[in-house]
Amino acid sequence: MLAERGAVVVDADRLAREAVAVGTAGHRAVVDRFGADVVADDGSLDRRALAGVVFDDPAALADLNAIVHPPVRAAIAARLAELSGSDAVVVLEIPLLVESGRSYGESAVVVVDCPEDVVLRRLVDGRGMDEADARRRMAAQIPRAERLAAADLVIDNSGPLEALEPQVAELWAGIKGLP
Repeated sequence: MLAERGAVVVDADRLAREAVAVGTAGHRAVVDRFGADVVADDGSLDRRALAGVVFDDPAALADLNAIVHPPVRAAIAARLAELSGSDAVVVLEIPLLVESGRSYGESAVVVVDCPEDVVLRRLVDGRGMDEADARRRMAAQIPRAERLAAADLVIDNSGPLEALEPQVAELWAGIKGLP
């Protein structure tokens, strides 16, 4: 919704997928660390198989993060450097910003939040995850209270998609009002 209003969105999840795409050093490092069982028939990473390994093993998750996070941070820094000096509104979409303890000189941290039971239902119903897998993924994240404590602004995402529009409109008006 912010991109539709003209913001430049830097998506960390997209950058993470690029960092481990077939043929990259990241892909080779993941396969070296986790083995051929995490490789799909087409050579790409089997994300479900990899998740099954790392969300049950904190050390394995730390290893995966050590492979993926440095090139993602470098790509974010490069994109911010490209945009430096422009009048673009830049939105860093970083799901693990609080977990990573990283800062990119952001003006504000906006957390899109909803209750954990809603998250669980959306993962199971919307993404087709089994409940146990969804719970493991949720447990691997920092507690909701910590994420909310890091927020300068919270967008409530507990309702339908159309309920986000007025909140995003208010956020955008505030951003555009900044010097």
